[in-house]
Amino acid sequence: MKMRIKKGEIVQVLSGNDKGVSGRVLEVYPSKNKILVEGVNIRKKHMKPNPKNQQGGIVSKEMPIDYSNVLIVDSDKNASRIGIRFEEKDGKSIPVRYAKTNDKNL
Repeated sequence: MKMRIKKGEIVQVLSGNDKGVSGRVLEVYPSKNKILVEGVNIRKKHMKPNPKNQQGGIVSKEMPIDYSNVLIVDSDKNASRIGIRFEEKDGKSIPVRYAKTNDKNL
């Protein structure tokens, strides 16, 4: 299944502990069907000391969530499903993503 949400877009969480929270997509993992959202699904991770983290200890880290648990936020600040339609440009039909709530292009 092709993922319709792209890196850098604003999404809203539909279920889980962070239900209703919006955040920017940091990473997309199509093979795992998961996305990493800024400020969502924060977990504590125990880290050993290493050159990057001299101190070690417990670090708060964002973890990926399932793609099906989020919807994209449209221009009216509403959660919306994504549709794809084809528009003519220079004699060629190109696919364009649009929000189904307000029918505007993304």
